[in-house]
Amino acid sequence: MPQNPFWIEGKVVVVTGGCGQLGRQFTRALVEAGARVAIFDLASSDVSGFAEAESDAVLIVEADVTSRTSLEAGLSTVIKKWGVPDALINNAGLDSPPDAPIEETGPFESYPESSWDQVMRVNSKGVFLSCQVIGGAMAKAGRGSVVNIGSIYGLISPDQRIYEYRRVEGDEFFKPVAYSASKSSLLNLTRYLATYWANKNVRVNTLTLAGVFNNQDERFLKNYTAHVPLGRMAKPDEYNGAIIFLVSDASSYMTGTNMIIDGGWTAW
Repeated sequence: MPQNPFWIEGKVVVVTGGCGQLGRQFTRALVEAGARVAIFDLASSDVSGFAEAESDAVLIVEADVTSRTSLEAGLSTVIKKWGVPDALINNAGLDSPPDAPIEETGPFESYPESSWDQVMRVNSKGVFLSCQVIGGAMAKAGRGSVVNIGSIYGLISPDQRIYEYRRVEGDEFFKPVAYSASKSSLLNLTRYLATYWANKNVRVNTLTLAGVFNNQDERFLKNYTAHVPLGRMAKPDEYNGAIIFLVSDASSYMTGTNMIIDGGWTAW
């Protein structure tokens, strides 16, 4: 282990969904710490204002996490440039945004089967395939760290009272079911792979996150933050330290577990 256990200089990290809000934060933090980052994202052209994307330490790969063929092609590109990755951050995810079609945010009883399939395909199958392809390559190399990005809604149910103000105004809005179900599935995938790959020196952990501030509606913020002992949503960069920790040797004896960073939400 290096003198500084948080040292990650030269490590190759694959970040799925790296062009999104948190993906950009993770990439920025990893590059600043000396790592080389391969972003796997369907929105590979959407890098406006993303200075790190112009760095020699960042490789942008157009890849679909729901396609094994696409992931295998992306991995081949990374290996040719930098070798087998040292870490995989399964960050790509799909959720119903506040302005989603009414069919997706109505009552559970009428939630569309197609929406369930779409969310589960990205959030569960996408992580499964990424672990098979990229995690499998790391296991073959005899080292690596996998970080599955979870959500507090994979641990607890969304509190539908947060959205009561919308229903009072006549908008029949409920936080949909598929996101919660998909994120909870990651917890046992993490445990399974942590034990399965333990003798290959590949560690697998879940990083469970709460909501991130992104100029949300003030009424939503008031209701949401009432659940948070720290009294606010996370700043976009407040999960970066955990990412460095889990990728680095500072977490060398940590596998099969769930690291929760939620401002205290699940403590109540």
